[in-house]
Amino acid sequence: MTTTLVRRTETGTSRGPAARRSSRARRETLTGYLFLLPWLVGFFLIVAGPVLASLYLSFTDYSILGVPHLTGFDNYIRMFTDDPRFWASLTVTLVYLLVSVPLVAVAALFLALILDRGVRGLPVYRAVFYLPSLIGGSVAIAILWRFLFGGDGLFNAALGVLGIDSNQSWIGTPDTALGTLVVLNVWQFGAPMIIFLAGLRQIPAELYEAARVDGAGALRQFRSITLPMLSPIIFFNVLMGMVNAFQAFNTAYIVSNGTGGPADSTLFFTLYIYQRAFTDFEMGYAAALGWVLLLVSAAATSLLFLASRRLVFYGDR
Repeated sequence: MTTTLVRRTETGTSRGPAARRSSRARRETLTGYLFLLPWLVGFFLIVAGPVLASLYLSFTDYSILGVPHLTGFDNYIRMFTDDPRFWASLTVTLVYLLVSVPLVAVAALFLALILDRGVRGLPVYRAVFYLPSLIGGSVAIAILWRFLFGGDGLFNAALGVLGIDSNQSWIGTPDTALGTLVVLNVWQFGAPMIIFLAGLRQIPAELYEAARVDGAGALRQFRSITLPMLSPIIFFNVLMGMVNAFQAFNTAYIVSNGTGGPADSTLFFTLYIYQRAFTDFEMGYAAALGWVLLLVSAAATSLLFLASRRLVFYGDR
């Protein structure tokens, strides 16, 4: 009997620490989930829930005042076959993206290269150049842009100083309206410039010294050292610019008074979604447009990532 009690005591003693560790692990797991609970609730109620609801609504005929009625793929068929404004808005968005994103990258890199050469008062220049990135998307700047490029705006006044007489409303002419929004986007090059400047400071000076010893000029150094070493940052800035271009809305809405005019020349895809949802109250159709925008932006991003495999240089490969 004594041996049996000893065995039972040893067994209980050996299981005690394991049981306590298991209980402590369960408590820690529960505590972790409790801390995650606010995020989980927000994710399912604010993100996942509306996303799934919009997917369902994209297959319905639904207005705010009615009840959704399933219509299958009617919204998508109508979009691609019987909606010229869909194609117009998609074209405007893609042109805006293909023109403004490279220009922003070039302007940002150019100014970063200049500031990297040891300009006096560098913090002041960085703050001045970065300021448009903070206020460029605001309503006030969009209103200012309307006056700047209007018929009696400052741009025409500047042309008059140069001897060019013009009273054209650049923002009210279909051929130039989108160009003014491109200029506004390029004006906001401050954020990518700061990132480029940080990347330039990380390039080892020994690489440039070795290149100069080999007789490489400034252009060859830029092409063979600066661009390859900055390629991950160029990729990042272009990717972020692409995402922002697909989401552009405020400036086009303010400049065109929400119409996308003149002649749909500033009808960004996001603005067209807004019109269908909150002007025409076609929520089902607007949801379908939103999913098309998601697929188009995802396809463009995927192509950029595929291209990065050949064009982006990383130090570990």
